Amino acid sequence: MSSSTRAPESSLPSIDRARALLDEYPVVDGHNDLPYALREQVRYDLGARDIATDQSAHLHTDLARLRAGGVGAQYWSVYVRSDLPGALTATLEQIDCVRQLIDRYPADLRAALTAADMESARAEGRIASLTGAEGGHSIDNSLAALRGLYALGVRYMTLTHNDNIAWADSATDVPVVGGLSAFGREVVREMNREGMLVDLSHVAATTMRDALDTSVAPVIFSHSSARAVCDHPRNIPDDVLERLPANGGVAMVTFVPKFVLQEAVDWTAAADENMRANGFHHLDTTAEGMKVHRVFEEDNPRPIATVSTVADHLDHMREVAGIDHVGIGGDFDGTAFTPAGLDDVSGYPNLIAELLDRGWSSNDVTKLTWQNAVRVLGAAEDVSRDLRSRRAPSNATLEQLDG
Repeated sequence: MSSSTRAPESSLPSIDRARALLDEYPVVDGHNDLPYALREQVRYDLGARDIATDQSAHLHTDLARLRAGGVGAQYWSVYVRSDLPGALTATLEQIDCVRQLIDRYPADLRAALTAADMESARAEGRIASLTGAEGGHSIDNSLAALRGLYALGVRYMTLTHNDNIAWADSATDVPVVGGLSAFGREVVREMNREGMLVDLSHVAATTMRDALDTSVAPVIFSHSSARAVCDHPRNIPDDVLERLPANGGVAMVTFVPKFVLQEAVDWTAAADENMRANGFHHLDTTAEGMKVHRVFEEDNPRPIATVSTVADHLDHMREVAGIDHVGIGGDFDGTAFTPAGLDDVSGYPNLIAELLDRGWSSNDVTKLTWQNAVRVLGAAEDVSRDLRSRRAPSNATLEQLDG
């Protein structure tokens, strides 16, 4: 169709407008647990889960569905459980898995360490691949280990996962530290110096506030939603969202039903207890674990979140924090259940279409999908250059600072 006969953008169906916008400014997704799913399902045998082929029977993620979803950059989570012995070694294995994926699929994936790398990958039509460590237990209370992870390409670290660590309280554990300890604040300062984004998903609200008091670089929430919309401790309180403009950070909405739909909160608590009663970790998504989930669901129908449910969170987050401070972090392959219409990584156009129908502008959408996430990493790099010019690496220890 020539430009003189092309239909105006506003006259196109919302889903077509969404796909056109994603062609130009694709999704930067803040959190995908594919590496851990590969660890659990096939012990990193990439041939057994070849994501160049349809993996819908096993995974939320494969290359064709990433393309269909308009994903242009992905933070691959290099998560390991906080109760796993040898967490640092296991994190290194996760980083290696991401490297293997990039090497195996060079036409589709490109390693990215900087905001400029992300833009270069977009220009090439490849998916910028970054890594984020999920949980401060991954550094074994060592600032040297933190720097080592950064050197290996890790560009954010979630300060906790589901359990407290010695220097930070988690959202889903009994408070002990009261937020960040003195060593925890030193971790944040060292992350600023390195250029590693401070990720506040999973942490207690007190930890969020302490981190914002400490960080001189923008923070992120790699996969969290709005607590005012769904009252779950994994979500972000409004007073924290209100601080993001001054900090420059980005809150990336997650799709996990138990964090976005209030009716799912109680149901999930019961389902998790059922998993534990049957000898499984409540986050187990192996075939055996999912069988237990399905039996429970037959007797206890699961509340269903939808695209609209997630859009409600984004509307609220935009209202409180502003359009420059929102993003997307789906948590695919890290959750047993997904919202209807966001069933896997191909579903992002459905969310963008919903937002367009709600009156979000094209500029709003491009900030949400691409620009905010790229900006925040670039800002962390700027802070790092300044701090490295003025301050040596810290060799402080937990024992020195916390006693």
